[in-house]
Parts: sequence; C-alpha cells; structure tokens
Amino acid sequence: MSLDINNLIAEFAEELGSSGFSVVMDEEDMSVDVLESPSDDIAAALVSGHSAYDKQKATLQTYLDSLPYECESIDDMQHKLEYIVGKLIICAESKNWLILTSWDAMLQCWLQMRYPMATSTRAKLVRFYYELCLLPGIEVRVIRSWADMLYRILGSKTVKHKLEATDLQLPWKPLWDVLYKELFPKNRLAELNGKRNLNNILLYVAESCKRYFPATDIPNMLETFLPILTPDTTLTMIPVLTSFLPPTHTHLYLPVLFRIWEAFNSFSMDDRFLELAGNLAEEHVAGKAGLAGEEGGAVWKDIGIWTHEEWLMLVSKGVESLYVPVGNSGNIPTTSIQADATAARQGSKIKKNISRINCLAKLFVYSIALDGPVRGDSPSTPGSPNGQPVGYLAGSKALDSLDKLITSTESFFHPSNSGHWTFMLTNFLQRLTVEFADRWLEEQQPSCKTPMTHRLTPSIRRAFVNILRTPAFLAMFSKDSFSMGMTQSALRIMALLEPTLIMPELLERAYGGLEVVNETHRTTAVLKMLSAISLPLVSEIIWRPGQKHLLPLLDLCIPGIDLNDPNKTVCATLFIVSAIQHVKVGDISMHHSGFALSGDTPGEDLMEIDTDDTYLPEGVEMSPFVALNTQEERTLVRESTAGFADWVTSLFRRVLALYENLPEEGGKKKTTGGKSEETVLKSIKSMVDVVTLHLSDQLFDLVLNLVFDYAATNAKSNAIRAFGQLVACLARAQPQKTLDKFLPSCISRIQDELRYGASSIRTTSTHDPVPSDTTLHWNMSILRGCLAYGGRALLKHKEDIINLLSLLLNKTKSERGYSGTAAIVSRVMHTLSGVYPTDNRFVDGDLWAQPEFIQSHNTQWGRLYESNDVKVKWHVPSTEEVQFILDFLDRVAAPALDRVETLAHSTENWDEVVRNDFCRYLTFLRSVWSGLPSFLKEASKDVVHPCLVPEVELEGLIVDPIDVKAGFVLTDPDDPRYRQAFQHRIRFGNVVHLAADALRQIQGGEDHLDAVVAVVKAIDTYFLDYGMSRGDFATLQKNFAQSREVNRISARQKENSRVAWVKRAQVYHSGRLYMHALYRRRSSLDDTLLKEDLAELCLSPYTRVRRLAQNVLHSTCGTYVRATRYILPSMFSALSKGNDPDRIKGALYVLGNKGTAALTMSEPLLQRQYLVSLLECQHEEKPSIQKLVNTYSTECLIHLSEEVIRTATYLAPTPGVQASLRAIEAEFSAAFLDRSLLTAAIECTTRRARTRSEETDKTVRSILEIASRPTTHWRYVQMTMKFLMGFVRRDAVAPPELARFFMEQTLSPQPGIRSSAEQAIMKIAVLMKIRAYSKTDDELWLCKWRSPFARTISIDNPPDFLAQLDQPISGTNGFYVDVLDTGFLAWTKTIKCYPVNLNSSVPWDAASRECLQAMRSYIGEGYYTQLAALWSQETSKTSNTPHLHAENVMFMITLAKLFNGEDLHQVLSVVEPLVTDADKFKQAAAAEILTGLLRGSKHWPKQTREELWSWLTPRFDVILTQAKPDTVAYWTSFLENTILNLDPRRFQPLVDWILSLHLDFQGDSAFSMMKALNVVVVFIDSAGVRSNSVSKRYASTLFDNADSNYAEIRTSIANALCLIAKYQWRPAYLSVDALLTACANSPDPLQTRHGFFADRLQAVIADLPKWKDERFPPPRVSQSRYDKVGLTMLLWLWMSLHSPEACLVRPHAMALLPELLTMSELSDNPELQRYSSAVLRVLSSIYLPPSLTHIVLDELVSAIKSSESWRIRLHALPALVVFFYRNLLTISPSGVLKVMDVLLDCLSDENVEVREMSSKTLSGVVRCSQRQNIVPLKNRFISLARSVKLPSRAHSEYSESLRKLHSAILGLCALIESFPYSVEPWMPSLTEVLARHATDPPPISTTIRHCASEFKKTHQDTWHKDQLAFDEDQLQSLSTMLVGTSYYA
Repeated sequence: MSLDINNLIAEFAEELGSSGFSVVMDEEDMSVDVLESPSDDIAAALVSGHSAYDKQKATLQTYLDSLPYECESIDDMQHKLEYIVGKLIICAESKNWLILTSWDAMLQCWLQMRYPMATSTRAKLVRFYYELCLLPGIEVRVIRSWADMLYRILGSKTVKHKLEATDLQLPWKPLWDVLYKELFPKNRLAELNGKRNLNNILLYVAESCKRYFPATDIPNMLETFLPILTPDTTLTMIPVLTSFLPPTHTHLYLPVLFRIWEAFNSFSMDDRFLELAGNLAEEHVAGKAGLAGEEGGAVWKDIGIWTHEEWLMLVSKGVESLYVPVGNSGNIPTTSIQADATAARQGSKIKKNISRINCLAKLFVYSIALDGPVRGDSPSTPGSPNGQPVGYLAGSKALDSLDKLITSTESFFHPSNSGHWTFMLTNFLQRLTVEFADRWLEEQQPSCKTPMTHRLTPSIRRAFVNILRTPAFLAMFSKDSFSMGMTQSALRIMALLEPTLIMPELLERAYGGLEVVNETHRTTAVLKMLSAISLPLVSEIIWRPGQKHLLPLLDLCIPGIDLNDPNKTVCATLFIVSAIQHVKVGDISMHHSGFALSGDTPGEDLMEIDTDDTYLPEGVEMSPFVALNTQEERTLVRESTAGFADWVTSLFRRVLALYENLPEEGGKKKTTGGKSEETVLKSIKSMVDVVTLHLSDQLFDLVLNLVFDYAATNAKSNAIRAFGQLVACLARAQPQKTLDKFLPSCISRIQDELRYGASSIRTTSTHDPVPSDTTLHWNMSILRGCLAYGGRALLKHKEDIINLLSLLLNKTKSERGYSGTAAIVSRVMHTLSGVYPTDNRFVDGDLWAQPEFIQSHNTQWGRLYESNDVKVKWHVPSTEEVQFILDFLDRVAAPALDRVETLAHSTENWDEVVRNDFCRYLTFLRSVWSGLPSFLKEASKDVVHPCLVPEVELEGLIVDPIDVKAGFVLTDPDDPRYRQAFQHRIRFGNVVHLAADALRQIQGGEDHLDAVVAVVKAIDTYFLDYGMSRGDFATLQKNFAQSREVNRISARQKENSRVAWVKRAQVYHSGRLYMHALYRRRSSLDDTLLKEDLAELCLSPYTRVRRLAQNVLHSTCGTYVRATRYILPSMFSALSKGNDPDRIKGALYVLGNKGTAALTMSEPLLQRQYLVSLLECQHEEKPSIQKLVNTYSTECLIHLSEEVIRTATYLAPTPGVQASLRAIEAEFSAAFLDRSLLTAAIECTTRRARTRSEETDKTVRSILEIASRPTTHWRYVQMTMKFLMGFVRRDAVAPPELARFFMEQTLSPQPGIRSSAEQAIMKIAVLMKIRAYSKTDDELWLCKWRSPFARTISIDNPPDFLAQLDQPISGTNGFYVDVLDTGFLAWTKTIKCYPVNLNSSVPWDAASRECLQAMRSYIGEGYYTQLAALWSQETSKTSNTPHLHAENVMFMITLAKLFNGEDLHQVLSVVEPLVTDADKFKQAAAAEILTGLLRGSKHWPKQTREELWSWLTPRFDVILTQAKPDTVAYWTSFLENTILNLDPRRFQPLVDWILSLHLDFQGDSAFSMMKALNVVVVFIDSAGVRSNSVSKRYASTLFDNADSNYAEIRTSIANALCLIAKYQWRPAYLSVDALLTACANSPDPLQTRHGFFADRLQAVIADLPKWKDERFPPPRVSQSRYDKVGLTMLLWLWMSLHSPEACLVRPHAMALLPELLTMSELSDNPELQRYSSAVLRVLSSIYLPPSLTHIVLDELVSAIKSSESWRIRLHALPALVVFFYRNLLTISPSGVLKVMDVLLDCLSDENVEVREMSSKTLSGVVRCSQRQNIVPLKNRFISLARSVKLPSRAHSEYSESLRKLHSAILGLCALIESFPYSVEPWMPSLTEVLARHATDPPPISTTIRHCASEFKKTHQDTWHKDQLAFDEDQLQSLSTMLVGTSYYA
C-alpha cells in the first residue's frame, strides 16, 4: 500500500491493515475517456518526484500488466505517433482540412491506448489545434472537431492538469478576433449566419485554454473587454470575460467583476459568476502556496479568498438558486430570468449548461478553513451570556454560513414538504459531500500544496457531516426517485467519512423500513439506501459493528423478491448485489470451523484494533449499534455466518418460485412478458451472478444440486430463458463443475426429444412455441447456459459437443429451434476463441483458495485493491481450443456451407422445405462467425477500388488504422491453421454472395422474405463481426464507469473493489480490439458483397428488407474506408426517371443518412449529383417520396455555405499553423516526415482548389437550369433558391445570370420564393460589398475590412465628445457616429465615424459591375409597383402582433444602397397612395419601403437625401393622425428600425418632428394620447444614450402626469421612466485603469446607489399622505389621485425590478417602502393592494448589498411597530420573513434583536391574525438563527402563561387576559414548531403546560390542537424513537393536546 489516510480512519479507532482504505489522485475524469480513471496517478507512490512522463509510464505499466498478452513497447507507439503526426503535418501543409480531420481520429485512437506523451509534444499539439481553430472561414463542423481534439489532448481536470501554465503559452488576441465577428456580426451578415454555433465553440476553446493565456495580458484583456461592455451587451461580454480571464492574479479583475455583477439583474450572469467563483475557490484553495505561486495566487481574505462582502453576495446568490419558498411566499418569481428575456436584443445565442448547485457546493467546500474562533458548546445550543453566539462552528466561517443555510431550509427536505425545490436541495447535499470528500482526500496526499493551517480537520469533517445529517435523513424517503438517489449518494459518502454518525441511524431506519409490510415506498427507499452504504456495512475497517447486521438484513430482503412488485424486487436484488460483491458467502461459525469462542482465530493477527477512543454521537450509547471490541465483534460475525446456508437456499427457492409465475415467453423478440418483467429478470440474473460467484465450495455444491434437481424434474415453458440464465451464472462461477453436472443429462434428453419429433415442424418466422417442444427448448437453454463460459472446460466434452451441435443443426427445423441452436453455437465459439477475464471475485484467486482465508474470510470483507495489486485471471485460447474450433469448422460448418451452396444453385424449384433448410443452415453459419470476432486477424488486402480522384487525392493520405496487439488468436498468414480458417471465412463470404445473387433471380419474392433477411444478417456478420463493435465497446465502458463509481467517494481515491480493476482491464483490452474494427480496407469480395448485394438489398421493394439492409450498410460504410463512395453511383442511378418508386425511396433513405449526406455534400462532384438527383425527383408523384425529398433538401442546407466551399478550396496563407508545424517538427526525428508525399500533397493543393471551384460553378449552372425550366413545380423552385443561395460566397462574385434569376423571383407570387429571393439578393450585395472593401484574405473572412466611407477618430475627452454628438451637424466638417457601443463603464480609445460630405464611392471590380448591371436591368418601370402590390397582400401567417417583414426591409435597404437612390421618384410615387390607404397591409408595405429607403440612404448624395426628406417630412403628421389601433404598430416599428444603431442626426427632420410633438395627458381619447407618447418612448429606446439631453425634460413631464386616468398611459409612463433611467446610467470612466481603481476603493463605483429621479420622487412621497386623505369613497376610489399616482409608481418599480438594470430603482424603492406598506392595506382598491404586495415581495426577495439590508430591515420593523393599522402589520410580517431568510447572513446581531423584539410585540397584538402570523414568523426565525435564545424564550412564555388567570367571559379584563394567554401559548407553539423533525430536550415538558390549556376557549384551544396535529404529522416517521423522550404523563398530555379532554373525565 502506498499511502495511508490515517486521518480518515483515526476516529474509527482502527489501524490500516492489509486491506486498508487508502486513496490517491485520479488523473482525469471520464468526460474524455472512461479509462482515464480511477487513480491513474499511481505514480504518487511509485515515482513521486519524477517527471510527468515517468508518471505516465508508471500508469501505462498497470494497464499493460493487467493484459494476458505482450503489448507494444513505448518506442513502438512513439513511432506510430510520429507517423500520425507526420500525416497531420502533410495535411496541414497542403491545407487539406477534411483529410486532416480523419487523421485527428487516428490521434484520438492513439491517445485511447494510454501511452505516455512528452509534455513538450503535448504542448505543441495543443498549440497546433489551437491555431487550426483560429483559421478564418473554415466550416463550423470541422472547427468543432478540432476544438474537441484540443480538449482531449489537454485532458480534463479532475486532479492535475496534463499541462501547466509554464509548459504552454497561447495568444488570446487572435481567438478574440475570430470570436468578435461571431458575437457582433454586421447587421445583414447576422441574418445570413442563421443558427451557427461557432461562438459557443470558440468560447469553449477559450475556456479550455484560459490558464495558458499569459497572466501579464490580463490588463490588456480588461482594456479590450470592459469598454465594450454596455447594458445591451452584458449577456455577450460576461461569458467572454469569464471564459478568457486566466485563473491567476485574481486581484486584478475580481473587484470589477463583483461590481458589475452587483449592478445587473441577470440569470445568465449569476450562472457565469457563480461558476467562476466556484472554480476560483477550488483553484486557490492553497492561496499563495498553490500552483499559481506567490505572484499569481489569491490572497486569503475574510473567508477563503473572498472578502466578507463578496462572500455575503456569493451566498445570497446561491440561496436564491435553491428556489426555496420561505415564509409562505409561494414561488418567488425569479426576476433575473425575465430580465434576461427582455435584454435579449443580442447575446442570447451564447448557451452553456452551468450547474449552479455544483458551483455553490465547490464555493462552500473550498472556502472552509480554520479561520475564526471555535463556537462553544454543541451546534444546537451555542451561546454566551448575552444570548448571541460567539465564534464559528468548528472554527470555520464558511462552515458556519453553510450551517445557517441548511438549518433555514431544513424543513424543505421532508417528503411532506416537497416541490420543485426538492431536487435542487438534495442535489446540493450530494454535491457538497462529493466536493468535500474530494478535497479531504486531496489533502491526504504528500503532493498537496494547501498549507496545514488551511486544511480540513477531523472536527470540521465531523461538523460538516453533522450539518448535513438531519436533512439527508429527512430526504431519504423523498417522493421522486432523482431526489432519493441524490440523498442516497450523499449518505453513502457521509457514511464513509463519518460512519459512527451515520450508520447507526441508517440501520435503525433500515430495520424499520424492512419490517413494515404496508409501506412499500419506505421499503424500496431503505433497500436503495442499504445498497448505497453496503461497503461500510461489510467492512470492519470502515465501521466495525456493521458486519453482524449483514445476515439479518439479507434475510429481511428475501420477501422483497416478488414478481408483483417489480420495483421492490429490483431494489432488493440491488442491495444483495452491492453487499455480496464484497463478501464470501461461506459458513465459518464455531460448529463449522471447529474454533472455540475465544476469538484466537487465524484471522486475529490480520488486524489489531484499539477500542477505547471510538467516538460516539450523543444518544447512541444505549443503541444496539454500538461497537464492541474486535474479538467480540468477530465472534458475533463468525457465528452469524451459520445462517448463510439457509439464506442461500431460501434465496434460490424464492427465485425459482418467481420463475414459475412468469408470463409466457413470446413476441417478436421472444421476451418474457412486458418491460417490468424483463427488468426483474435482468436484476435477478445479475444478483444470482454475484451470489454464485462468491459462494464457498460447500454452498456452491448445495446450490448446484438444488438447481440440477429442479432442472431434472421440471420443464417450464414460461421460464426457459430465465432458467438458462440461472445455469449460466453457475457456469460462470465454476464452469467445470457445472458442465460436468449438466451436460450428460442435457445431451441425452435433447437426443430423446429430437428422436420423438421435437422441433420438426418447419417454420422460418417467429411463432408461438409448440407445447411439445418445451422440454427440448428447456434443455437447450440449460445447454446454452453451461456452455457459455469456461473455455477449457469444454475440451473434456469436445466430441459430445460437436456431435450434439451437428445433430441439432440437422434436426431443429422450427425457427425457435434453429435460432436456439445458433445461439448455442455462437456461445461455444465465443467461449473458446475469446480473450476475457474469468475471475470477478472480490479477492484474488490465490487468496480465495488459501486455508487461512477460508477459515476467517470475514476479516477481508469489503477489501479494496490498488490497480497494481490486482492479478487479473484471463481466458486465452489454448492450442487445443483452437483445434476444437478448426475441427468444428471442418466437420460441421463446412458441410453446412456445402448445403447452402447447393440450395443457392437450385433456385428454380424453391419450396417451403428448401427455404427452411436455407434459412436454418445460413443462420447457423452466421452464428459460427459472429462467435469468432477475434479469431482471425485480417491480413493486408489488395484494394481493387480505392475510390480516389487521382488529380486531387493521394493514396498516402488515406487513413491507416493503428495496428495494435489485441489478443487475436491467429495472426500469422503463413500459419497453416490461419490459412485453414481464412479459407472457411472467404468461402462463407462467397456463398453469401452466391445466395444473395440467387435470391434476386427468384420470382414471387414475398414468400422468400425470411431467406432474404437471413442473407442480409449474414452479410452483416461477414462485414461487422470483427474485433469489437462500437455499441459493445460503449456498453463495456459504461459498465466499468458505473462499477468504478460504486465504491469510491472521489475520483482521487486510489483503491477500489477488485471487480472495478478487472473491468478496467477488460475495457482496455476491448479498446485495442475496437481499433481493429475501424478504418478497414476492402478486398474484391468485400466490394462485391457491398455493391452488388447489400446496396441492391437497400433498394428492395420490401420495407423490412430495405430497413435492415440500410442499417447494415450505414454501419459498414462507417467501418470500411471509402465504402460510401463506392456505392454512391448505384444510389444515384436508382433515383433516375423510370425507376420503381420503392427503389427511389430506398436510394433516398441511403443518401439522406446524415453521415452519407455530409460526405456527398463535401465533395463537389458528388454534391452536384446529389442535389440534381433530388431536384429531378419531382417526376415522382408518391407523397412519401416528396416528403423525403423535402426533408433531405432542408437537411443538406447546413452543408451548403460559403465556408464549406472555402474549406475544400483553401489557399490562404496560414502563418499561425505554419509556426506551430515548425515547432512540432522539432519534436521528432528528422526522418518522420515523408518528404516526397509532402511535395506531392502541396502540388495537389492548387489543383484541388481549381477543380473544386470549377465543379461548384457547374453545380450552380445545373441547378439554375432546372430552376429556369417552365415545367419546374414552385416547391422545387423554392428548393433551388435555397440551394443556390448556399453557393453565393464572399470570395467570388455571383454570376450575372444567377443575380438576374434571383431578381426575377423577387416578383414571384409565392411568398416563400419571394422571401428567399430577397434574402439571396441581400446576400449577393453584402458579400460583393465586403469583397470590394477587403484588401486581404483576413480582412475578408474576419470582417476587418474598412469602408471607404468610414473614418476613425480618437476619443481624447469623452464628455466633450458626447456633447458634440448632441449638437446638430453644422457645415461640412461634421461626422456621424452610428454605433455607440462603448462609453458605459469606460471608453475605447477610438471610434468609427462617417464624415458628412462624402466624395468616395464603392470600388467595384468588373465582375461586380456585371452582376450589378444584371440586377439593374431587371428593375424597369413597373418593378416597384408590382413589388408594392405583392407586399400589400394579406399574409397567410397571421401573427398576434403586427410587425414589419424583416426580409422586405432588408431587401429595400439593399436596393437603396446598391443604386444610391436612382429610382427614388419611382419608389415615392408607388408609396404615396399606400401611406394614406386604410388597408393595414398596404400601410405595412409603405412602412417597410420607407424604413428601407431611410436606412439605405446612409451614403446617398446630399441632394437625393434632401429630396427624400422634403417628400417625407410633411407626411409625418398625416401618418400619425390616420394611424389606427391595427396599424400603429407598423409605424412604431418603422421608427424603431429606422433610428436603431444609426446616428439620430442623420434623421434630423424626423427627430425634430418627434421632439415637437405635444404630449397631451388630459384628452378624451386614450388612443390618440398613447400614439404621441409611444412615438416618444420608441425614440428614447431607439436613440438610447443620445436621447439623454431631452429625456430629463420628458421625465419631468411624466412625473407631472403620473395621475393619468388611463391604465395604458400609466403603463407607458412607467416603461418610459425605466428606459430614461437605463440610458441616463453611465458611470463612464475616462480609462479602464480609473474604473479598476474605483472598483477597488470606492463604495459605489458604478453609481447605482443614488436614484436618477430622487428629487421628483421625494416630491411625490411628500404629497402622498395629503392625497391619501383626499381619496374618493368607493366605488370611485380608483379615480383618486393617490391611487392613480400610486399605481404608476408601483408599475414603474415592478417593471424596473424585472429589468436587467434593477439596481437603479433600489434607492427609489427604499424611499417608497413605507408607502408600499400603507398601500398594501387598502382593501378598497384590489389592484393597488395586489401590486403593492407583489412589489414588496419581490423587493424582500431580491439580492441587496449589505449596506442596504439594514435600511430595509429598519423600514419593515418600524412600519410594523409604528403602524396603527393591523393590516399593515399582517402584510409586512411575511415580507419580513422572506427578507430575513434571503439576507440571513447579512443581518447584524442588532438587526436580529430588532426582529425578535418586533415579533414578540406582535405576539400580543390586538388582532388575532397578526398574533398567529407572528407566531409562524417567530418559529422560522428561531429555527434559522436564534437557537441560542430558546431557553430564555421558553421561560418567558411559561411564566407569562402561568401568570395569567382567565376570568369569566363577563369580566372586563377577559379579552385582555385572553390575548396575553394566547400570546404565551402561541410563543410556546412557535418554539415547538421551530424543530419540526426532532424532539429537543426542552420540548417534552412543554406538553404539560399546553395540555392544561387545551380546553380553554378559542383561539387558545384551536392553536394548541393545530400545534399538536402538526407535531404528530412531522414526527410520524421517527415516532418509534421520538416517543422515548417523553415520560408517560407527557405522552398523556400530548394526546390531551390533540383531542382536548375526555367527555367522561
């Protein structure tokens, strides 16, 4: 053992023995490679202090040692790596990106083999892939595969990064340049890019690489990112900041990030920052001592690396993420989600699934340290004389915060209080324990860098488990399975960390749950929980008292195996499996082993255990679960093993009884019953498997005899499969015994049955079983079971087996019979030829057989191994077994092949008999070969059809598979045995081809479907049953991953159960086999079978055949190199005219497969054939075919983009990639690069690009020809439009005929075609413009071109610059600034602007001019008239909200820009009548045209622009006047689209008109007032910051008119106030440095704490009391000024609080708080009351900075105290609870005291509702934070209750006395309810006090009864234990409280 974790075990008072529980780091997580774990970093022990390379070598050695065959040396694999990297370099040099991606896959295969890679090589490969990801204009799919490779080479982090920041530095700026164009695309380009995912891929690259960005660049990053962060770009820029900033030197950026976070209300921002905080907490847990060093490491502050204020913010945001509805507040709406939805102008395209719960758990766990004084006393009653706790739980502030958080949410874990929050809470529990275990284990490592003073301590660990224990026990019985699973996972880890705290209580619940019969939910929950904690239960090292409970629990499980309750059965088997996998089931009791009870057994010296200092939690001393000393415990355990024999017998009898009650087998898949029965059978099989494996020899013989006797005396038709599985489990445990026992009787019975005619009725398809065949199938099933394992055990019975199989082949004629025979053959072949582990027991085979172990195996139960200690026992085929297989092939398979061949030659007279023979012989042969996937290793093949295009492709670059050793049996082609087997295989292939060929000739094919299906399956076997299939490999990986996780608490754990290591070895071996199944070459026979047989079968007229063949074909094409290309010509020919519809459909399905389509679309020649073939399908009328064509034509559009063409024809220079290639070349030997191949590849480059460009042009012409035919259906024209649009690209101008075609289609009567045509013209124009502006390839593809119209000016003095933007343009020197995307936090150095007087024009080249001319020629006299008429038509798509069609507006902008307003007069004459027409669709068309003209007139000559304005300006009033409710939306859209992102001074006449509008708030028509107001609001929103100079004036007007009579206007005013505040808010520092300094030092750097409307609001607040007095009486109350102004203010607060800028309204909300409370009591105006309560609730639940919390608290407290209205108190109390909970950690002790005082005052309020509400509130507050005051409070309430004597009702002081007494009773009830799930020591005595008053008048009696019934409800789960806390009198008092006194008392 390399490492002891004494700390982990110390409290168990044990010393680690030979089977200790030690743990070490894991190198990696399974997200990349399932084998990456566990604990690959064995090197911690073996080669500590050595290089990373040596550690990788040590890791590799454990893998190689676990295999039964010699593997490649490290040098061999290094040569293979050189070969692969050499090919990568050649592909990169020749810019052949698509071939490069196929070599990426080979590199991935190499990595899968786990061989070491030098750190420098790894770093250079990362650099290479990083540079590839930055290539501009590459297809997104390709970049994604490179990003994936980058991640794989870097390796994911679970323990240690494969590369540190010192090994690799990457430049961040090039990545930012590529990303910038994706995040902020030019307006019209954004329309074209559609749903690309490139921004997320590049952010993923940034996140993977951020630790390798130089930390010295952090200031530059901030300098780049912060100036462009504005309220409109937060959703985009925050992910950029968190993805790019390196995780070191956090002091440079954390202050500003926290300030930004505090200032915005955003869900996705919370996600990102919580993730960042969690990761940084983990990264810097060691502070300055960590990897980042003295300079880069974070400083420890108040709590971890956080200041007190930062910590409070992080925890508050975390609390919000748990969504717990505290304070009866229902679901508090998350304002941040709505805020993100409203802010989604852009940025919403960035998506990332972030688990906040994981981040929050990390944050807590990695911030825990001894950083404060330890709180005295036990956790539940800390205290000091003044009633406030002193110090922190276990001396850790973070742990103390966690305690408060968990305590406050404790009651929400209980199943009776479940909801959508339950999953969050239980997930939080689980993640906390996972992270804690991870950190705990890491800190046990010698390599751990965390200083001792900051490490976790045993007391912290105990306190941590104590905190989580209660909620975990409550949530254990959750109603939903996810939450239950999370809780069990948490309990499992806690049981391993602190078994003495967890195990006794769990076992108590377990016995309780298993003994009750009627609560199945409890039973299943308990069984699941037991299976999770089976390791501490059986391992005496972890928890000594556990083992003796094993047998009683197993006994209680047996009744759980019940077919009527599948869920319970699965849970019972799960527990049995998880427990028995760690133990040997054998009797070692005294009477069996002959030892005395003294305890001196041979096992005694294995472990000496000290027993004095075992820690016991309170209340456990009297428990039966207390630990005895080692000798006593072991004696008890040994005695308990005497019960194993009875248990095993009853278990197997129970299983057999269950089998007898199974439903009959049947159906196509021959399943037993439905899904639930199948699940039960699977679980029982896995249980029996584990149990039989761990039986001692005596018990195994007992079971074997029991099963054999049952088999001999029964034959159950409903349990044939199930019983066979049972026998297989026995065979797996002890193959020789099982085979010897069962085989002779099976053979004789099968021979008898066949002799008497069983299975003699010929069938070829599934059918109901014939009753008379039952005995045959029963024995065949047993035979299949006992032949399934054991390899060598079969040799003894070789002749019997061969003869029997030969007999079965010839005699079983029914489908069920011959498929059963086939299954047996397949098993036999597999068991003889396979390489597989044969011993899955929990200890190594040699230890299992030792006498000492047999006598005292209980000391080894639960033993865990390290990977290098496990000796894996393998089955490797011996010479005799190989000979067995060859003999079988000669004697049985060869004659069967002869028979099939004969039948295939005689197809002219096929009848049922012949068909039956054909099917069964072929099925048999297929099964022979499917059982021999690793028998023959394929030799190199002669490839007859390489499918290369010689001019542009090279044979040398086609992918070669990695040839690794994989345990193939026959590998030498010169070996006579190899030749013999190879001949059999080739003959099998030839006969299958012959059969397929023959079946095609037969007439009446429908009768022979079964035969055809048999042929397809045989082809499947021939092609694909080689090595290891992908599906099987994935299943093994998943299986291993599950088995690995079951027994470890963290990926760092070095030890695991033996079976996990065995599975790891098996997965590694399978991975090697899987390599051989990839990239196989095709021989001529393969080609024949593929093209002539399989491809033809894919076109069969029968759906069943077609589907099956297509599946086989797709798998085959994925396995064989270039197989797809080989079959494509036959598919294309099947699509041509005149083919049968079924053939067409088959070909479409093959071509439409995603993999096939991706290939055809990436090759220009194939692409043309594919697209033309699709378009030519319009001759076929069948609707199903048309539907397919439609689907596939849409799907192939993602492969039609300019980037796909660019990727294939890339010629641009790649300096970054070249530099990385030079670095890689320096890594390897000089000869590793094939220079001649490199030269040939580079020569091909330009040839390839030219050929592909020519092919693309031909494709465009072909499609255009189809589209132009008059006979082409309009749907196909639409299809051609979409195809052709994909071919328009920026590096080549569209041909004139294409442009003209698109222009023609803009007048199509079909809206879909018209829309596509408009988009296509826009795309042509935009890309033509970009091409004209760009001078280099980078400018073209990275969107860095410069417009000839634009200039750059520097911003030296931002305030002057802003003031300049407000001044009207004067003279000729002015400039327009269209996009103002900076100046919120800070300013960029320069900004783009456009001079007013432009003389330059676009420099079109000749090709562009031709294209323009083609478009221009089509715009004749009537063009715009026709266009307007089409746009004015009523649309079929009715939308709820009228809107302008974006494509129409964009098209108009494009025309206006292209032709510089030449057609202005023509257009205006067309628009003139539309503007005044009453038809709303005509007005929409007018608005679209005018929007396009105004936005497109940006660079028109001055005179033309003036003409447009002179026409338009006088019409504004007309438009506004005649706008109706159904058209006004069009004109507001017109305004918004026109002004947005353009300088408003370009539209000075429009702006002047808007500003001159008179806002009338007192008119008669709400609609006419709304119109003007909406125009102003839209202007403010669209002009943004540039409306600031006028918006203050508007704000004043709005406040003056807040009392409008109309609700719509009040809403509009509220909206306008939100917008004005949003744009007025500009912290705008002169430089980024100034911003950073302010964030570090200023209390309010972003100016969020002073309201923008403070003066106006104060005036309103001053007037509100006066207006309140002037309110009208009902029903006119809502017309009162108070109510109207109040509603406007509330709406404004509500909207602002749900906006991203919610912080701006906080100061105003504070000021209005007293008024909110006042409004909430006005029941005469429900609307006012509803809004004020809602705003109050939101305000009390959102995050507030600590500086504001005391203000709100004081306001709430004083409102409750000083208010004369009981209603205000009633409404304020729930808000106070929510506020108290949300700000639990922020509220100061004095604040808490204020809350307590006010609650105690309210307990004696005049109003009974207020009293009851304060009692509820008090219980919550006490539970959360006031546990130390419980005893003083209890005494206070008791003395008050005793001091009050109720006089008679008539007495004058009756009501006063009743109130006082009620307040005391409510106080006592509140204390009881504050601990809903436990019985505290002070609680029982209260029952006597309360029982005395149970008969007092209401409300006292009702309060007591309610309290008692709640107590009963919450304690019923644990009442058997809780009742022990009460004496008899107290129990009597409790029942009195429940029911009052007895009638007879």
